[in-house]
Amino acid sequence: MAHDTRPAGGARGRRRSAVLGVALSGCALIAAATPPAAAHPGAPGGPGRTTAYAALGDSYTSGPGIPTQVDAACGRSDRNYPSLVAARRQPAVFTDVSCGGATTAQMWQAQGANPPQLDALDRHTDLVTVQIGGNDIGFGTIIDTCARLAAQDPAGNPCQRSYQASGHDRLAVAIARTAPKVVRVLRAVRARAPHARVVVVGYPALLPDDGTGCFPQVPFARGDFPYLRDTGKRLNLMLRLVAGLNRAEYVDTYGPTVGHDMCKPPADRWIEPLRPASPAAPAHPNAEGEAAMARAVLARLERGPGRG
Repeated sequence: MAHDTRPAGGARGRRRSAVLGVALSGCALIAAATPPAAAHPGAPGGPGRTTAYAALGDSYTSGPGIPTQVDAACGRSDRNYPSLVAARRQPAVFTDVSCGGATTAQMWQAQGANPPQLDALDRHTDLVTVQIGGNDIGFGTIIDTCARLAAQDPAGNPCQRSYQASGHDRLAVAIARTAPKVVRVLRAVRARAPHARVVVVGYPALLPDDGTGCFPQVPFARGDFPYLRDTGKRLNLMLRLVAGLNRAEYVDTYGPTVGHDMCKPPADRWIEPLRPASPAAPAHPNAEGEAAMARAVLARLERGPGRG
């Protein structure tokens, strides 16, 4: 990513950076272990017309709480970024199977009444967007844990200390362990939709990029804001790396959403805090946030594959 992902904090910070470097190097080795699928230069899915578009992903894709909800079980909105991308690209076939709570496992496993997400793909699919991995590292648990621990030391970094109490950063390790899962997803996408243009969508900026806090609007301890910001950047860095090593494209939604995080006033906010003021799930994009991600995806698509 274009943003700095280095944690601060002297010698201990340097040790954490070393752990992250090893973890991300491991991601690269895992992703490169098997040769990626061959490209299909003459296949559809370039900057021109899209014929069949399938959107896979979790709640950041589905848009829970944003009107109008078209699938209550999955929290899927008709104003989420796949719907906005489809409105612009006007594919003959548009299938959005994104679902709140999805992990990489839901690519192959049913989620309630919803079939495996990979079932949405076939040889005619020529555009696939994938936004997954946040639930694999435990987004919801991280938020709950950090909010609970904040009361113990509101000016300190109790959440960071908890996740690093064993001598290594458990969240950095979780991100590294998620990398091969995302690799497997991308290879399965290629197997089912061999002619598709595959786009991995990163996660937006949930917290201020400068590391400042906004307790109690976002109930994290002051010193945990930089740590959690860096964790989000690490996740996006892993997704970018895995996409690049598996012949997929990556869309940065972090950069375009900086300055519109949970701490901003309602008029400027594209990510809602834990008590939303606009229709959206807590700690999730609102309609403006989904529109911002749609613009980022469309800009990537319009540049053409393999460029930028």
